[in-house]
Amino acid sequence: MNDLSFSPPVPRTVLVALTKHGAAQAVALARQLPAAEVCVAAKFAAAFAGQLNPVRAYEGAFKDEVPGLFAHYDQIVFFVSLGAVVRLIAPHLKSKDEDPGVLVVDDAAQFVIPVLSGHVGGANAMAETVAALLGATPVLTTASDVGRTIPVDILGRELGWTVEAPKLNITRVSAAVVNEEPVAFVQEAGSPHWWTRPTPLPAHIHRFTRFDEVDLDRYAAVLWVTHAPVPPALWQWLDQRLVVYRPPLEDRT
Repeated sequence: MNDLSFSPPVPRTVLVALTKHGAAQAVALARQLPAAEVCVAAKFAAAFAGQLNPVRAYEGAFKDEVPGLFAHYDQIVFFVSLGAVVRLIAPHLKSKDEDPGVLVVDDAAQFVIPVLSGHVGGANAMAETVAALLGATPVLTTASDVGRTIPVDILGRELGWTVEAPKLNITRVSAAVVNEEPVAFVQEAGSPHWWTRPTPLPAHIHRFTRFDEVDLDRYAAVLWVTHAPVPPALWQWLDQRLVVYRPPLEDRT
């Protein structure tokens, strides 16, 4: 077995509309995302009659629904104005590691905007999916996604890889990647199919098959995919320049 067999869980997704027009837009998207649930005011719920999607119809103020949406869904797609969404979600924000992905679709369904947890929370990827289904444009602002380079903190997540590094290392190495400093990518384990972007790997990322091949003085950062233990002295010597990725243990091909 190798890590290509890993299947990430399907994100729990809800489509939210507060107006009659927004509900019509949500209906159009719901037809193409049968696994997504829908949240609309009770008076608009009839628009989803005959749809496969479960409907969460609410009475009263929508703001009272927000805590439940944050608790139960991984991706929240709003057919609501961006400013209104920001005000609605602001009291419920915790951290990028806990908050769901939040997206906004504009009133004309021309743009899909990741608002929250675009990178770690998967809203950027969801924005590209939703935009493709609606014939819209995804508006991405995360540097690694805009620059089509390595997303250090979530690299290989869809393959079951986990990240092993202090948060400060991830921050410093991410900066080196997006600032196009020389970076060594060492892969001693795991699937070779980790680069999934349609563009070539950026020229400042240099690939190696063994850690001992790398002249560490030449590189601003090192990304190391391995099953090998990393000595504490190496972490200390590289001083915030190292991020390690651990593929599933069964992947030892």
